[in-house]
Amino acid sequence: MRRWNGWGDDATSMNLNKSARAMMGQLLGPGHPGQDAERKALLKKVPPTRLPKNPLIQTDASSRFAMALGESYGDWIRKRFGAMPPVPDGVAFPQTSQEVRELLDLAQANHWVVIPFAGGTSVAGHLDCPVSKRPILSINLGRMNQLQSIDLESQLATFGAGTPGPLLEEQLREHGYTLGHFPQSFEYSTVGGWVVTRSSGQQSLRYGRIEQLFAGGHMETPVGPLTIPTLPASSAGPDLREIVMGSEGRFGVLTEATVRITPLPEHESFHAIFLPNWEQAEKAVRTLVQRKLPLSMMRLSNAIETETNLTLAGHAAIIGTMEKYLQLRGCGEGKCMLMLGVSADQHTARYALKEARRILKTFGAAYIGTAMGAKWAANRFKGPYLRNTLWDEGYSADTIETAVDWPMVSPLMFAMEQTARDVFAEYGERVHAFTHLSHMYPQGSSIYSQFVWPTAPGGFAPNFERWQKLKAAVAQTIADHGGTVSHQHGVGRDHAAQLHVEKGPLGMATLAGLCRHFDPKKIMNPGKLLQDGGPWAK
Repeated sequence: MRRWNGWGDDATSMNLNKSARAMMGQLLGPGHPGQDAERKALLKKVPPTRLPKNPLIQTDASSRFAMALGESYGDWIRKRFGAMPPVPDGVAFPQTSQEVRELLDLAQANHWVVIPFAGGTSVAGHLDCPVSKRPILSINLGRMNQLQSIDLESQLATFGAGTPGPLLEEQLREHGYTLGHFPQSFEYSTVGGWVVTRSSGQQSLRYGRIEQLFAGGHMETPVGPLTIPTLPASSAGPDLREIVMGSEGRFGVLTEATVRITPLPEHESFHAIFLPNWEQAEKAVRTLVQRKLPLSMMRLSNAIETETNLTLAGHAAIIGTMEKYLQLRGCGEGKCMLMLGVSADQHTARYALKEARRILKTFGAAYIGTAMGAKWAANRFKGPYLRNTLWDEGYSADTIETAVDWPMVSPLMFAMEQTARDVFAEYGERVHAFTHLSHMYPQGSSIYSQFVWPTAPGGFAPNFERWQKLKAAVAQTIADHGGTVSHQHGVGRDHAAQLHVEKGPLGMATLAGLCRHFDPKKIMNPGKLLQDGGPWAK
């Protein structure tokens, strides 16, 4: 069963070994476990619904509370500490686009707020309910979860927008195909959520980001349906797919998504490689991606993350032997681990790996093989479960990600980590900050930083304050270095305040104009993507 106040299935967990616990204590000091709230107590606080009875809408407290929050740190501590958020007044579970149409017509006629909901995995505040005098309706797309059609000649497949990753891949594999989109939230996130937040999967180097995979679809908007045909290419004006991608429920509800699929690869393997230091490692991956080798994935951990991951792995004797070998190969203190993925036919896979190893060798790389890669692949979606374990030990964790051109990758990475240290130093606390590059492009790279710190005593308020300061300070650092407000998690409410830096006044006015066009009565997901207020909202 899925946890109500943590990540994932309650039958799955990630344990901290003795060495990992010692590392956390040494780096951060003792943790401060808090007292978790009880779900029954929170359900009693759910206020009476303000919606009239409707056969399409459920108004019980349990259904409504489950739709109120996502998986951001702010959402997390609200549930953990029992800081009751606003909740929807009702939840609808449509099974067709027509039922979504009926719900939007009903909401618009009665001036209800509408918040689309799919997998509930947002880490950017996409699902937060506003404090509103108007009733709030959550539209849960979870029952729109089937493969609707497949065209093997064109390699296109159409899914209900609420289809989660595992079910999507299962249905494609029956035909010998894959979408190849594997975000870390893969267990629960959905194809519709991927599109409207511009998601990126772990193997985007091979299969592409969702921008390359999304071919067309159907969105129900307050003012009518928007159907985007699937064309191989077109010069007929601006691409309307861009209106749907990254729209975050502000323009309407995506109900169907047609995606570009790929035959299952003959060969797939993941390889662990170590490089002597960050400078060499960054040059190496930049060279690889600019050579445009047919690799499926590169994931480069900086020295701090490398050390952290090796400690978390356990198996001290095996890791110790490997470290001695790496030392002999020139990869000692400061080494960085590169995980390399190859997904292709046998011939292409052999060529890609051989050429990658040849190039990496010129940067002092030491090849370890596939054992660590296989373990990574087996646990590739379990990383978020570590948040549960850390919480029980008295520590909090969050991630902040961006992307920037290559000249600024290293300066920004180091600045993000240092900014976090400076924020927690103000509270007399330490933070463990580490980073990896997970999506690389000829132009630049994503930067994915993770932060672990002792949970503050005192419940929700002091922890929320520290998190807000962390987010704001790192966001400013990102803006100062020319990075994007979000590379793969969308904007939501959490990053909306910084969007104007990236888009500029005219860009913000354009987005606001689209909101007014599709949603003249302002019922759709208020406060997400675009903040309420500001000159662009007039």
